[in-house]
Amino acid sequence: MATLSIEVIMVPVTDVERALRFYVDRVGFALDVDYSPNGAFRVVQLTPPGSGCSIQIGKGLTDAAPGSLRNTFLVVTDIEAARSRLLEHGVEVGAIRHKTPIGAWDGGFAPGLDPKRGDYASFADFSDPDGNRWVLQERGYRNK
Repeated sequence: MATLSIEVIMVPVTDVERALRFYVDRVGFALDVDYSPNGAFRVVQLTPPGSGCSIQIGKGLTDAAPGSLRNTFLVVTDIEAARSRLLEHGVEVGAIRHKTPIGAWDGGFAPGLDPKRGDYASFADFSDPDGNRWVLQERGYRNK
């Protein structure tokens, strides 16, 4: 089978400049491309630090409703540090929560970090100015 790779996720926004500033200045994504050959089309590609997958925002890219992206995961090695950094940069981030019951997850959550800092077990949410929702998820805490 051929290798498959997700490399770009479209994020529908109403105001490209506002979204660009949010993702670069507050969340810390790198600006890769900002191309607009005319007034009807603009593509802005941004990449989270260390990621092989980028996002694109812009004009004339998608017919998805602004704010309709849900639960795209940003995996971090230290969720407390990532959450603190976002809060310091003015991003409203929800409280950290973890899967429960531990070891037999049934879809429920409890407040705070996973007591064992297990991979894929601790989460926190934030949204961009349009309401596109992101999920921080911790993985690799013990290996950092």
